[in-house]
Amino acid sequence: MNQPVASFRETSAEPHTASVPFSHVSLELGHLYMEDFDEGTTRLRRHFATARPWADAVRAGTEARLANGRARVSTCFLIDDYFSRLSTPDRLIPPLLDAAADAGLTIDYLARESGCAVAPGVDRSELHLAESVLHRLVESPPPGGNGFRPPVSRTGWISNGRRAPAQRTSAALDSAGTTWQPPSETTARGHSVFMDVELWSGSGEERTWSCAFLASVWQLVRLGLLRDNGRAVLTPTPWDDREFPTEWDDLPPVVRLNPRAEPFTAYSTCSVLPIRFLAVEHAVRVVLGQVHLEAAVLDQAMSRSEREGFTVPADIADRTSYVFPPGL
Repeated sequence: MNQPVASFRETSAEPHTASVPFSHVSLELGHLYMEDFDEGTTRLRRHFATARPWADAVRAGTEARLANGRARVSTCFLIDDYFSRLSTPDRLIPPLLDAAADAGLTIDYLARESGCAVAPGVDRSELHLAESVLHRLVESPPPGGNGFRPPVSRTGWISNGRRAPAQRTSAALDSAGTTWQPPSETTARGHSVFMDVELWSGSGEERTWSCAFLASVWQLVRLGLLRDNGRAVLTPTPWDDREFPTEWDDLPPVVRLNPRAEPFTAYSTCSVLPIRFLAVEHAVRVVLGQVHLEAAVLDQAMSRSEREGFTVPADIADRTSYVFPPGL
């Protein structure tokens, strides 16, 4: 009879997973390109005036889910400083905050999109956040797949199902009805909505991450589900009433503008966005459905939300929601 083998491990060798505070909802009040800011303050005021009633509805809906009706909702705004930098923080941010205030909205946290690609790490090192998420992708095998498709780490593309064959593979396929097969969605209900998502272009140091992939990182950050060797990432830096710098790289990736704000990370997210982001956010859901995260990190959000009576879905993508108001 075999005897059980005892395994001993020093407590100090166990990786520690940092805990983060959670709001119930992280409400994104917008994500604009630099070109949008070039349209001036009228464009900004129209944006926030349109977003205001939807933001109120999200807050009211969150309160309705809680027995005590006391919802923790933090607001955030993402600025695209990754794909273009047509203005500077000191010129762009004050009019943005004024336009939000004119609509009766407060931006608690301001984030830079470039921080979702590379952010400051510990000991003045760089944290390649997008690349770390890339290494966490585990592609869902499509029905009938034969393993021929190269991994996402090589191709830079990820899909939600089986792609259509690119070419005939033998003369036997020339017979009627066998020369082409349609793509198919892995979790299709009746009919497929197939999507193939490009994660980056270029290679090496010239690699440019796609908007869809950076938006996926942004969602994971807001959900408090990313760690760097157990440490929390993109922890907000208090900014208070300091003047904004003249260079984007001098502004932390995430700043807390409201000292009384609820926590930046949240059990769930809601984003109020222009309709042009619909395809991007569909792609985000495809990516989030194939990200492998540490069990300890997932358990933090699940167990704490359950204790508050605000249970979140096990599927990460289902913790995100969107509003695409007309006219935004």
